[in-house]
Amino acid sequence: MARHLPLGPDLRFGAATASYQIEGATDVDGRGPSIWDTFARTPGAVRDGKDGRDAPDSYHRYAEDADLLRDLGVDYYRFSVAWPRIVPQGRGRIEPRGLDYYDRVVDAVLERGVTPTGTLYHWDLPQPLEDAGGWLTRDTAYAFADYAMVVHERLGDRVKVWATHNEPWCAAYLGYSAGVHAPGLRAGGRAHRAAHHLMLGHGLAAERLHAAGCEDVGIVLNLAPVWPESRDPALLEAADGVDAIRNRVWLGPLVDGAYDEGLLKVAPELSDPELVRDGDLGLVRGSADWLGINYYTPVRPGPAAPTLPGRETHPETGAYPGVAPVAFLVRDPRTDIGWEVEPVGLEELLVETHARTGLPLMVTENGAAYSSGVEDEDRIAYLEGHVAATERARVAGADVRAYIVWTLLDNFEWAEGYTQFFGIVAVDPVTKDRTPKASYHWLRQRLGG
Repeated sequence: MARHLPLGPDLRFGAATASYQIEGATDVDGRGPSIWDTFARTPGAVRDGKDGRDAPDSYHRYAEDADLLRDLGVDYYRFSVAWPRIVPQGRGRIEPRGLDYYDRVVDAVLERGVTPTGTLYHWDLPQPLEDAGGWLTRDTAYAFADYAMVVHERLGDRVKVWATHNEPWCAAYLGYSAGVHAPGLRAGGRAHRAAHHLMLGHGLAAERLHAAGCEDVGIVLNLAPVWPESRDPALLEAADGVDAIRNRVWLGPLVDGAYDEGLLKVAPELSDPELVRDGDLGLVRGSADWLGINYYTPVRPGPAAPTLPGRETHPETGAYPGVAPVAFLVRDPRTDIGWEVEPVGLEELLVETHARTGLPLMVTENGAAYSSGVEDEDRIAYLEGHVAATERARVAGADVRAYIVWTLLDNFEWAEGYTQFFGIVAVDPVTKDRTPKASYHWLRQRLGG
């Protein structure tokens, strides 16, 4: 299990990026449109009205980014592949120039002594597939598995560790229920269809990847500790629904091959035999060799309070169809994006997820949005606290193989556009020049550089 993620006495480190957030070059070398190209150009969808065209241009400056990884001294580079660069229509014709680009990225990283780990889907679904129903349709899961094999056949000789999906919760529930991520739909309980098809796509791809000899297939989940603000029975029931949709809808299929009763109570759509067909969940059960955990902040359901400042614009609002209305409360201190800083949440999540799954874990994303200045002492404090939490989880018995910082570069931060800065390297918005921040130098020193 997880043969290429060695567990040693010391925690290993990495840095992560995602294709749409850093590549730019959205209309070159045959790349097709993605749902994020379409969504971001919808008036009001993105905070500053910008899109991936203004990204850091890693498509042309990937060698500079590989140099940054080498000089940082990390073990791993977690990157994602843009489906529209490889299969512009989502299925059918393959674009060789897209594969050539990722050849160059992988080779550049390896030449600098860093191990690349690939993510096959980080939300940039080809727009033609969305036009045909997107993740609400079963066919998209099969198209995903076909695309996964195209990528693996080209890069699998050098990339040994693969994740199928990144944060399917965001893709399903922020994209198809809350409407704040691409494709921007507010389809209510139909979002559960997207969740199932995402997991089916993972299972289909994992089966084929394993058959092709890949020994390290995982999935990356943004699980979260759910901490209700009181013991009121109605709130506890709602919090269980939040936990079901945030966490158990993914872990149940992966571990048990089933959706539990509490989940089906708030998501009766998942009882539909036309949606969840015989063999679907059995295909997903045991399909992951490792699990990636993305963690930023806990979830604190509180009593529904329509007058709570910011409640109607909170990104969690609308993302739990079938759950009784709750407020999502945030305590201080907070990062610039408004997320609570609580390292204990990561420690708890790692210990409990390992106990639940028995799988090797990687912290595949953890980081903080603070100002774009290079003297980012607040980010250093955040990272120090969460690395320490990861180490405590290891001491408590969690099999955690690596801690990967989000993110290498300031980038396009989805619905926030270019207004939030998670990078340990600043990127000039005009020249795209890179400047390592104090947090980059802190991590480099910690790693012996």
